[in-house]
Amino acid sequence: MTALTRIHTRRLRDVYRSAGWPFLDAVEVDLLAAGLLERRDHPGHETLRLTDAGLKVLSESLQRNRAALNTHEALVERTAQEMARAGRIVWRGLSLRARVDEQWIIAKPDVFSVRHTTVEAYLFPIVHEVKVSRADLLGELRRPHKGQAYRQMAGECWFVLGCDAKGLPIAEADEIPLEFGAMLWRNNAFEVLRPAPRLETTLPFATWMTLARATPAELPLDEAQVLLGDELSLRT
Repeated sequence: MTALTRIHTRRLRDVYRSAGWPFLDAVEVDLLAAGLLERRDHPGHETLRLTDAGLKVLSESLQRNRAALNTHEALVERTAQEMARAGRIVWRGLSLRARVDEQWIIAKPDVFSVRHTTVEAYLFPIVHEVKVSRADLLGELRRPHKGQAYRQMAGECWFVLGCDAKGLPIAEADEIPLEFGAMLWRNNAFEVLRPAPRLETTLPFATWMTLARATPAELPLDEAQVLLGDELSLRT
């Protein structure tokens, strides 16, 4: 039996969502041979439907995707909190425009932060892109225009890497392009694998407008209370 890949599970999802029209390709042959799809005859045409085994495979795939998403969101939240603890203003899930190779693209950094300052030259924006799946990381590295967009809007760009189910890093520092820093989340702590190179950058007006419309991330209430207490004690 052919080992199932993401292409196979994606096809199962496509067939489940559609009217079951056959694709007549190698992926379909694999799924039919594995008993995950079955043919259904109709007057004048044939359709496909998922078998019980196919539904089980699709359900397991969705559960894995949800678990990966939850892991990703948790690490995004931890990264944002770490930047906030460092005194930075932090946003998550922004959609920022950048011009790359004579065309505009939308970049969506997981974490974007600037220094808490009244001097524009001291803002020093930083982008953190979080990856908890090796496949997701490799997919992003095959799209260099995203990295180019990040470097236009930030003085430092970082990849924050998680660990796999065995507790091993999903990538080594030398697999990350030199234009990025590499940070690892392991054993409930961040490790800097390689510092990010610093760039001179200014925030475009369009980015300012996006930040003005967005709501910064906040520290958990208990930590925010501690920081407020420290600030008040310094004033007295």
